[in-house]
Order: sequence, then structure tokens, then C-alpha cells
Amino acid sequence: MAEIIINGVSRTEFGKGAARRARRDGMVPAVIYGHGAKPAHISLPARELGTALKTANVLLDIVVDGKTELTLPKSVVRDAIKGTLEHVDLVIVRRGERVVVSVPIHTSGEFDRDGILEHVNTSIEVETEATSIPNFLPLDLTGLVAGFSLYAENIVLPAGMTLACDPKMTVVHLSVRSSHDDVEEADAALAAAAAAASAPVVEAAADEKKD
Repeated sequence: MAEIIINGVSRTEFGKGAARRARRDGMVPAVIYGHGAKPAHISLPARELGTALKTANVLLDIVVDGKTELTLPKSVVRDAIKGTLEHVDLVIVRRGERVVVSVPIHTSGEFDRDGILEHVNTSIEVETEATSIPNFLPLDLTGLVAGFSLYAENIVLPAGMTLACDPKMTVVHLSVRSSHDDVEEADAALAAAAAAASAPVVEAAADEKKD
């Protein structure tokens, strides 16, 4: 479980204008809340924060005015066009505390290549200790046959972790490729037949024009 220390500063100015100035100076407005504490409005260095957030469910030790809070990113807002960080909400967590988080799924293994693999859900919600959140959960596709699916309950969870989503939630589905190919082949055959049927008519019309 990744844990990164980031030094921030308290915010005394609020509103869109203040937020724009902060971002112009390479800082990202953020709020720390949770465990009954009064929300703390801070700014964090955009580059360090952006690098940290590349890791799913990263724990952030936020240091402000000599005080450190262990936090988990709860909401990340990015510019719709540029993708730059606009605002981040951080929730306070305690070591040993159990939290519900969404964890990405990584698939591996040989499956029936006659099928088309569909990633229906790329992550699942689990309940686990705040300091034991994995970067991802593996799902073995070995032996998956076309026409069948694998569900959240098929993912092997580490000890102490439990599902917080529907066990029957579909994670991947292997569609039958042949039905799609039959349609394409039929369309191609119809197109070829139509082209062949129209060819003599065009030639005949051309001959009549010459006469």
C-alpha cells in the first residue's frame, strides 16, 4: 500500500478567483475532513499531488502547520479539457480503521480466443483496513469459455478483505464471436450478389448507347 508525504499550506482565501490564483501558482485547492474534525481548507503542490494520484487509493500523509493527517483521496476534480487537477477532497483515516474503497481489476490468463472479451466493470468495491488497500486485484481468466462471465465473487480477495458490492456483479463477459462473424459474412455475401446482379444491366445499357 503506497503512502506518500505531501506538505501543504492553509488556505485563507476562497472562491473561484482565489482558486484560479492558487492553480496559477502551481497549487491545488483541497479540503480535509472526517472523524468529526472541522474541515481544513488547504492547498497542495500540483506536481507532487498529481504524481501521487497516479496510484489508485494512495494514502497521503498531509503535513500542514506542523500537523500530519493520514488521508485517503475521496473526490478528485479535473479540468474537462486539459485534465489538470482542479480540486481534491481528502478524508481522514486512522490506522487499523476499515474503509470501503473501489479497487481496479487486472485480468490475466488464457481464455477461449474464439470469444470477444468485454470488461463490464473495471473495479469492485471492497471493505478493508485503510493501510492495507491493494493497488489492484487480480482476476484469472484461465479456462473462460465464450458465452460465459466472471463475477465479483470469482475474485480471490486477500485475508481480511470482504466484498462491499453485489457478489453477482459481472466483471468480464466473453461474448460468442461466431454470431457476429455470421452477420458480417451474410452482409458481405448480399453486397457481392447485388453487385453481380447489377453489372450486366450496366453493360447492356452501355451497348445500347453505342448503337
